[in-house]
Amino acid sequence: MADLAKVAGVSKITISRALSDSPLVQRETRERLQALAHELGYKLNVSARNLRLRRSHTVAVIVEMKPSHDRTMLDPYPLILLGGISQELTAHGYSVLLTTRQGATAAAVQAADGLILLGQGSRQDAVRRFDKLGLPMVVWGAPGDEHIVVGSDNEQGGRVVAEHFIRLGRRNPVFVGNPNHPEIFERLNGFVAALAKHGVKPLLIRRDEFTLASGGDAMHSLMDRGVPFDAVFACSDLLAMGAIRALNTLGCTVPGDVSVVGYDDMPLAASFLPPLSSVRQDWQEGGTLLARKVLALIGDQPQQSETLPVELIVRET
Repeated sequence: MADLAKVAGVSKITISRALSDSPLVQRETRERLQALAHELGYKLNVSARNLRLRRSHTVAVIVEMKPSHDRTMLDPYPLILLGGISQELTAHGYSVLLTTRQGATAAAVQAADGLILLGQGSRQDAVRRFDKLGLPMVVWGAPGDEHIVVGSDNEQGGRVVAEHFIRLGRRNPVFVGNPNHPEIFERLNGFVAALAKHGVKPLLIRRDEFTLASGGDAMHSLMDRGVPFDAVFACSDLLAMGAIRALNTLGCTVPGDVSVVGYDDMPLAASFLPPLSSVRQDWQEGGTLLARKVLALIGDQPQQSETLPVELIVRET
């Protein structure tokens, strides 16, 4: 930069401002200096700049899930959330360092300016683990402690599904999921509370994996035990789709014999046969809010947790 300033006959600070498109330098001068830098092959030493500013201009995004054949990183969760995060961070000059829980101990993660955690883990174990890094952190999930959390109104999601089943005359509903996860726990709470007002108590089928195979296994377990049920609330769309496939092979019709509702309203839900009823979350807005809040925390601006509304999309199941 000093050599470039000498050639151009200006100060180093003028070169710095011109290369960062500062309005403090006239447009004609900026363009002349930028062209000269390009001609002479000047490149900004990003590492040196970050060291001087004591910032990496990077936000680490950790996806708290173990990708599998049935549940990949290509699914709308976490892909749509990541889209909202990346768009907002990039617009503010930040890079995104994406990793899973298994790769989160890398030095690059610890050198980030902030952290976005997608998922709290069973009994919030992921939150406790990454809190130890001491970075400004925002979490996607269910609020409940001092951490800044962005998430959907999961209790409301459970309530609207319960009310839907009651309107359909269902009296033996089943909830499929793992309530050790805070989001799932809230969905179950809302579901149970709304059904209780009508004297209905649901059966909980605990499943750890949010996959087609897990949903199918839950239905086979119910049928093998001879448990009567006429409605299924699955805590993810993949679980719901797996349940419907299994019910069809077991000779049950959906929604004739059993009503099924999923959660997330992933794009595949509308094209599934039959089209799946599901609770919709606004992941795009959620991703944007996660990014805005972590940037604010990096800038020492206090933030609060935020809950997004949900909507039951009724289709043919």
